[in-house]
Amino acid sequence: MEGRDLSDPPSPDPVPTDTAPLAALPAAKGALPDRETLRRFIAGASGRVGKREIARAFGLGPEHKAALRDMLRALALEGTLVPAGARRFRASAAMPEAAVVQVTGTDPDGDPIARPVAWDGDGPPPVIFMHPEQKGRPALAPGERVVARLKRLGPGRYEGRTLRRLTDAPARIVGVFRSAPPDVPPPGDVPRRPAEAGRLIPADRRAKAEWIIPAGETLGAEDEDVVIAEPLPLAGPGLKPARIIERLGPMGDARSVSLLAIHTHGIPDAFSAEALAEAERARGVPAEGREDLREVPLITIDGADARDFDDAVYAEPDGDGFRLIVAIADVAHYVRPGSALDREAQRRGNSVYFPDRVVPMLPEALSNGWCSLRPGEDRGCLFAELHIDAHGAKTRHRFGRGIMRSAARLTYDEAQAAIDGVQETGLPDGLIGTLFAAFRALAAARARRGTLDLDVPERAVQLDPQGRIVAIDPRPRFDSHRLIEEFMVLANVAAAEELERRRRPCLYRIHAPPSPERAGAMRDSLSVMGFALPPAGALQARDLGRILAQAAGGDSATLVSETILRAQSQAEYSPDNIGHFGLALPAYAHFTSPIRRYADLMVHRTLIGLGTLPPDGMPAGDAARLAEIGEQVSATERRAVLAERETTERYVALWLAERIGMEFYGHVTGVARFGAFVTLTRTGATGLVPVSTLPDDVWTHDDTTQTLRGRHGGMRLSLGQPVTIRLVEATPVTGGLLFALVDPDMGADRVADRAHRTDAARRGRTRGMHRR
Repeated sequence: MEGRDLSDPPSPDPVPTDTAPLAALPAAKGALPDRETLRRFIAGASGRVGKREIARAFGLGPEHKAALRDMLRALALEGTLVPAGARRFRASAAMPEAAVVQVTGTDPDGDPIARPVAWDGDGPPPVIFMHPEQKGRPALAPGERVVARLKRLGPGRYEGRTLRRLTDAPARIVGVFRSAPPDVPPPGDVPRRPAEAGRLIPADRRAKAEWIIPAGETLGAEDEDVVIAEPLPLAGPGLKPARIIERLGPMGDARSVSLLAIHTHGIPDAFSAEALAEAERARGVPAEGREDLREVPLITIDGADARDFDDAVYAEPDGDGFRLIVAIADVAHYVRPGSALDREAQRRGNSVYFPDRVVPMLPEALSNGWCSLRPGEDRGCLFAELHIDAHGAKTRHRFGRGIMRSAARLTYDEAQAAIDGVQETGLPDGLIGTLFAAFRALAAARARRGTLDLDVPERAVQLDPQGRIVAIDPRPRFDSHRLIEEFMVLANVAAAEELERRRRPCLYRIHAPPSPERAGAMRDSLSVMGFALPPAGALQARDLGRILAQAAGGDSATLVSETILRAQSQAEYSPDNIGHFGLALPAYAHFTSPIRRYADLMVHRTLIGLGTLPPDGMPAGDAARLAEIGEQVSATERRAVLAERETTERYVALWLAERIGMEFYGHVTGVARFGAFVTLTRTGATGLVPVSTLPDDVWTHDDTTQTLRGRHGGMRLSLGQPVTIRLVEATPVTGGLLFALVDPDMGADRVADRAHRTDAARRGRTRGMHRR
């Protein structure tokens, strides 16, 4: 083979291990322990603890039974212990007296609410109600971090006072400016308030209070402008003041919606001059030392609006199976460790995609230029050569560095039309057919493996050239989409296996099974819909796949998918491999998108070589801090997902804001004591039907059956129930929607009751006719 094969096994590196024994907890036999001793015993136990285990450990007799029960109850009420099943407890992770906290929102009075930055306990982190800052100091705004003195208020609730601010500058508030109505002189001796130019409505739903914008602090902002503001020193009680420091555009302009998300989440959207200069100096790769793939008809298949093409595929028959090639842009050649481009890419972590723009991980000269596999142009690549049998099982693989020339750029629609026989591609005969034949073999292997294939519809927001919303529809999904997914999964598996075989450091893509709490909630919700799951500890991805298959095609299919999706753990990046639950794979690493994911670039560098040679391999320093890098890119991924989802919600709310009063079809996707959540069938938008809008009744929420029921009227709202709603309110700045039921008397029980009465009346009339 010409060029460098990346599959040569080096000498193995030692794998350090660290173990530490658990400290034993002394216990005084025959005496009731004090509260702290009891808490420490439960905290050190492996699993749940009940009165029987405590009595055995401390040598307690029947005479201690009542006192022990009262102590456990008191500890649970104060939040020191957490109930964990019938008559069982576990220790609640307590916060220290002082900790670093981050402000996440505000209460209706404008006082900040925070969460601990580091939380190792089970369940959600506690809520910290921060005291207002001292007079003359800027108010705390969402995103700020402080060292706070903490005092427990109750289970999961603390009071906090600022000891030291950790942010260098006042935090920014992103939202919409609403100008104040004309000033009206106050009556009589009522003192005049300081001149108020308007209010700032925060874009963050967790911020429950508005901010006052004093006169002279608007920066010329007009009514309904999207703006960025910073807190001003407090002047007294009431709403907090802020000054506008940047105008982003009118809220009515759809292009301002993505700017809201970019600035709310602090997504870097400007490259340093040094990074741009490095990207502009990039040139094509030389063919020397690379395997020449330019005669192989590799093709790219992407969305119609894609501008960066970082993966190309090819397939040919190989005996009873197939030989596949997945070629990926050689980003590592251009983005060298420690360079300005590398620092920018790591800071961003990934590209972020909005309906009207992309915030790329790399400058356009690379992402749309030298690292984009454009048809007919020579490009450097890393490739995986993959051999599978007729059943889709991988038999062998190898990796190499090559130079390629894409034969064609197809969209998903075009590839699907080609295999359906309704469109010609001009490609060699049989190429598309062989690709799809290989895909069907891989899909069969996936089905046998029993993966979790959540096919939750995505919403596609279509804009015209002026940025106006044209339509919001479910994004179509074809076999051509699944083809690319299966090829990419196979290459990612091979990359993880190759690095494991060579005992090289690897940034794995890991996905843990659902936590016991989430699995229990999912089991309860699915049980209400008539689906059964195996007991805790025995759950596998194939069990969830079985339920998805049972629900497919029915009215509850989307709700079942959403329920299972909500229960899943967050996939993340880590050098410690625990496997991928959803894909049912023991080892998995992202290799296929280094243009838009920094984790993939790290895998490329590891495959290329460890150490100082070659210069585009992974430095030993980066190998030592893979855990830190994994945490950082996992955080930027979560940031991107949240920003993209919030942007779609705001686009939907902006589109629906012109349709107030219209009726829509949907289904109930959640119930709570304060109302029911309804998801619209066409747009996928979710809004709240407040309990206050339902008929007068005593409404009770049953968490076990996931229902909201009127005690006297018999009306019931339950998961999956189809409903017709009227749109009451749409708030584009937050993406919030409020609905009202069109026929609130037609709950599930009422429908059945009405049908029963109608049938009874019909039978009564029939009997009357016989009597006559």
